[in-house]
Amino acid sequence: YCILPAEQSKIMQPDTTQQMRVSAMNMNEAIEAIYTSLENDNEDIDFHIANLKTAMKEEDAKEAVFQTDRLAQNNRQGRKVMQAYFKKRGIKVVFNT
Repeated sequence: YCILPAEQSKIMQPDTTQQMRVSAMNMNEAIEAIYTSLENDNEDIDFHIANLKTAMKEEDAKEAVFQTDRLAQNNRQGRKVMQAYFKKRGIKVVFNT
């Protein structure tokens, strides 16, 4: 599923005994991890977004490009919700059809 406000309870909640750390990835790896997360009901989505943000800074990228045909909810509303969610986390999302 795409990220929806009603599903925010499924979004990664950090474990108090173990902190998730951002790992070194390139942008393509981080985007692939996000696709996987979206397929798994947004499991660890905030962690993967943080990885993407770090990769974008390292590669001096201004935006992340996602393939619309790989999104679980590939409609206008789903894309807009995804863009808004990522924008709140400092990432500009564009879609490649």
